[in-house]
Amino acid sequence: MELKRVVVTGLGAVTPLGLTAEETWKNMLAGVSGADTIKQFDASRYKTTFACEVKDFDPSVWIDRKEVRKMDKFCQFAMASAAMAIEDSAMNLDTVDKDRIGVIFGVGIGGLRTMQEELEYYTEHRDTPKFGPFFIPKMIGDIAPGQISIKYGFHGPNYATTSACASSSNALADAFNLIRLGKANVIVSGGAEAVITDPGLGGFCSMHAVSTRNDEPQKASRPFSASRDGFVMGEGASCLILEELEHAKARGAKIYCEMVGAGLSADAYHITASHPEGLGAKLVMSEALKDAEMKPEDIDYINVHGTSTPVGDISEAKAIKDLFGEWAYKLNISSTKSMTGHLLGAAGAIEAMACVKAVQEDIVPPTINHEDGDEDPEIDYKMNFTFNKAQKRTVRAALSNTFGFGGHNACVIFKKYAG
Repeated sequence: MELKRVVVTGLGAVTPLGLTAEETWKNMLAGVSGADTIKQFDASRYKTTFACEVKDFDPSVWIDRKEVRKMDKFCQFAMASAAMAIEDSAMNLDTVDKDRIGVIFGVGIGGLRTMQEELEYYTEHRDTPKFGPFFIPKMIGDIAPGQISIKYGFHGPNYATTSACASSSNALADAFNLIRLGKANVIVSGGAEAVITDPGLGGFCSMHAVSTRNDEPQKASRPFSASRDGFVMGEGASCLILEELEHAKARGAKIYCEMVGAGLSADAYHITASHPEGLGAKLVMSEALKDAEMKPEDIDYINVHGTSTPVGDISEAKAIKDLFGEWAYKLNISSTKSMTGHLLGAAGAIEAMACVKAVQEDIVPPTINHEDGDEDPEIDYKMNFTFNKAQKRTVRAALSNTFGFGGHNACVIFKKYAG
């Protein structure tokens, strides 16, 4: 069968860099860090005391006040980002076929804050155990796409994907495939996460996975620098409106770019560490290129997983060099996690948004916090990591990598819409 073409017609975001997609993008290009001392709770007891938190978010701007209390923070973020993306798409919700509109969101962990609050209450009242009536529906990850569909009456495919930090790239891949197979006209797709909590921070601290650069939180996320010592936790959500091309053209939609490929693979190696030679990363990029019917030299920008961990950055750099060969020295590479922190299950969606904007505006956001001489002997710095400053160039196509605990790898590709 002939596959349908898929385009991006709307963007929305709530991130540590801003409360809209445009504000987030502007701060990415400016090299702003979203990291600071944690404000949501007292983190002074932990080895790490900072994160990239969303600032000044008011859920009631996007959600009825009565409904806010029924939602964990991750779901509030998802609802806000979806509302912005739908508004940006300029869809007339009174005339579109809502049976052909779906919602697929990636959520890595879900309502950890709700879980903590309920268990704290239970511990204090163990003799007369009582749980809130919204405990379960606030906690489960799939409630985010469920709530979005309920608000707008979208009856199409509706579910959440969970593959740790690859979750929202998996959501985008599924949405892309369902549309091009003719199963839906539009899918509201993205990811959300909000686990900057005692158990979230404490769990990652106990794994020695997060940076402990407490004296300089804004400089802590430093992908591909020799002095990197772990990732920085982030939170937020991002949403893309993926739409079948002819459907978008028929309603006169603005088109940001075209989504052309997706790849999925597994490291099958370790529960938390990536394969040291980047075998899964190389495979997933290769599969995405094959799916898009593109060659390595067709890609001008890679938004890497680039978490700022000692092992992960090396393996991903090796995978890019192995797959792209000489072209690895001619394309641009950057890790926007250096600014947003690691949004975990929402990482793929916010980084896909960055790829969409890079393709649209022909500019690559930077990898910040690299200092002269701060070089790892296992990384080839002849590759252009776009350190510290955004770089203008023609971006014909951009590729986004996300890798999750458990060895889950997902890769998506966007290119300029050519009519």
